[in-house]
Amino acid sequence: MNEYRPGKFQYLPMVIKNLMIINGLVWLVQVTLLSKFDYDLSRLFALHYWGSELFKPHQFITHLFLHDPKNILHVLFNMFTLWMFGATLENLWGPKRFLIFYIICGLGAALCHMGVLTYENVSLNRYAAQFLNDPSFSNFVALDNKFDIGNLANFNMESLKSALAARDPAAMEMASLYVKNYVNYYRNGATLGASGAVYGILFAFGYLFPNRYLYFFAMIPIRAKFVVGFMILGELYSGIQNSAGDNVAHFAHLGGALFAYLLLRGWSKKRTDFY
Repeated sequence: MNEYRPGKFQYLPMVIKNLMIINGLVWLVQVTLLSKFDYDLSRLFALHYWGSELFKPHQFITHLFLHDPKNILHVLFNMFTLWMFGATLENLWGPKRFLIFYIICGLGAALCHMGVLTYENVSLNRYAAQFLNDPSFSNFVALDNKFDIGNLANFNMESLKSALAARDPAAMEMASLYVKNYVNYYRNGATLGASGAVYGILFAFGYLFPNRYLYFFAMIPIRAKFVVGFMILGELYSGIQNSAGDNVAHFAHLGGALFAYLLLRGWSKKRTDFY
């Protein structure tokens, strides 16, 4: 077994520093364009479902550098987590390997999320077509129960359902138009943020340093493997639950962790030392 001798430890390594600067500057550009010109940069650079007219291949990479312009905590949390767990990894691997790892985890997260988007959009189209072919109360309720489509409504959904139950022609027409608009809205939804890549970093830290203590509230020590395990299980539970109003891409996070595991397993077979 070879002895691992780390080089000089940097509290803010080069790649992480540059990623933090880029993400911060891009967020400021997003905020400026949205507030001054009412232009949402995510239309062009966030990740969209491949069946959307807004989808472009470059979005698999560019979505990693965008965050919610209306929520500063989104970018702050991702960058803090990247630094907190990633600094040790970049010091261990060096900047080149760390950047490759980060980008591949981000791509893996995007691919997994695209698979989920495909399943959801295909399922939504099937339920919507069933209602549009027969705009009945039962078909509308089945669609609403499955996808909670009322989140865009500016009218009373229960009143609409009652009118559909009475086979009111005006209600059928109104509901059909709403369902078409909802399908289009869902298809063009945007995914943005570095969370998938960051979850890959988080998983790698727990995988390589499972017994290192993390201190919560500055005094409660918990081993890294338990923290990471709890977070992964939490994402899996939330993704399966698919709660109404939850706009977090849980399976993208899990995809980042999955690709991190695959990379670490592949790299470990080529190493002659252990850390």
